[in-house]
Amino acid sequence: MNSLFSALTPKEPKFFPILKEMSAVLIKASEIMIEFLQNYDHETANDYYVRIKEQEKRGDTLSNKVFDELNSTFITPFDREDINNLANRLDDVTDIINSCAKKILLYNPKQMPASAIELAMVLNKCAKTISSAVDELNILKKTSKDIKVFCLELHDLEHVADDIYEKFLIELFENEKDAIEVIKLKEIMSELEKTTDVAEHVGKIIQTIIVKYA
Repeated sequence: MNSLFSALTPKEPKFFPILKEMSAVLIKASEIMIEFLQNYDHETANDYYVRIKEQEKRGDTLSNKVFDELNSTFITPFDREDINNLANRLDDVTDIINSCAKKILLYNPKQMPASAIELAMVLNKCAKTISSAVDELNILKKTSKDIKVFCLELHDLEHVADDIYEKFLIELFENEKDAIEVIKLKEIMSELEKTTDVAEHVGKIIQTIIVKYA
């Protein structure tokens, strides 16, 4: 009886626009990070950090909105837990970008390695791939194959990021003689690489939704 009632009751589509907006925030934050690293200068670091922080605050607001809507919506398009997890992980990626920008500002490294820009570009690809997957969630049954491809792309991009980070570490320990600078750069780059790990986790949550509903 309950399953029949659920099938006949309209499901609220309002979550999809919020999730799309969250993915747009992620793309914007990753674009600012690329610009930040390409033009790295301590004199302008605070300006870039403030811009990324604005996106992080937008992400928090949208994540809270998802939570509020879950508490006030009778029938949801997917399990409440899955929607909440997806929104939280999307917000986590933006949070870590913000954390990375803050570390750059506070640690004030002499210069940022070229591999930082490479990682940021991989992150931007992750953000765009997540956005493409989220755009298809409202028509999941028709586009599940396409969404699976996007999730596989996130997995592959995370491996690309791992390779970039590992190569960076090798070069850092071989070439950088200043121990303090080594610590600074390692922490910043580790934080930047972590964004792609969480982006891949977003893909895993979406895959869980596909298994349940496609």
